[in-house]
Amino acid sequence: MGLENNRIVKKFAALRAAGKQTLLPFITAGYPNLETTAAVLRELDGAGVGVCELGIPFTDPVADGPVIQASFTAALAAGVTTRGIFDVVRQFRRAGGELPLAAMVSYSIIFRHGVETFVNEAAEAGLDGLIVPDLPLDESAELERFAAGGGLALVLLIAPTTPAERRLEIARHSRGFIYYISVAGITGERTALPEQTLAAVAELRRHTDTPVCVGFGISNATTVREVWRAADGAIVGSAIVKRMEEHAGATPQEIAGVVGKFVRELMA
Repeated sequence: MGLENNRIVKKFAALRAAGKQTLLPFITAGYPNLETTAAVLRELDGAGVGVCELGIPFTDPVADGPVIQASFTAALAAGVTTRGIFDVVRQFRRAGGELPLAAMVSYSIIFRHGVETFVNEAAEAGLDGLIVPDLPLDESAELERFAAGGGLALVLLIAPTTPAERRLEIARHSRGFIYYISVAGITGERTALPEQTLAAVAELRRHTDTPVCVGFGISNATTVREVWRAADGAIVGSAIVKRMEEHAGATPQEIAGVVGKFVRELMA
């Protein structure tokens, strides 16, 4: 199975044809509960975002800052499982949801399920891509093969510390889009992005046709606008999860409304 019909690939092709940049919100799946995840997906589907990243909670996340780590801990404590998350995605698709979805997931979870099994279940549920932050390029061949076979885009990450030649090698293997990490360190809100990040992204785009999206530290309309100067998309995580945390006691629809309002402000 090729990626011609992959929702992520088609979305970025349409955006590029229209000369537009996009927003990629990240939410922790199952936080504060699965009903909220379902409500937020419906809200984002109508908000015109590019791709939603669904963080699958993990006990020992690699690069997540305190806000996302706390949401992972809370979701796991509430009994959220990968199967439960896949069920939410499946129901979203059955109800006509078209929003492209990429799971951000630790390789430990994939390995525990079995690579082929995990990919098949993710594709069957209606996911479109996988982002695996703790899997280096040199060890990704098996997952790359199964993902391609299942019609899933395997999105690879490039860090500011990645040497230039290796950046191009990662870009050659990344599907859907390339996740460019704006700063060394962990996720979290920042007020501005390093100018060298934007220059590096612009340079990378000269060498690849694959869309480049920037994440880590994008938290307000100003930083989104900065990213859009150089990249195809801005990834916003901690700032969204923080707002969900602040309203964790509200109903799923109310939390979805808060997320939708914030996302629309960023896109405006």
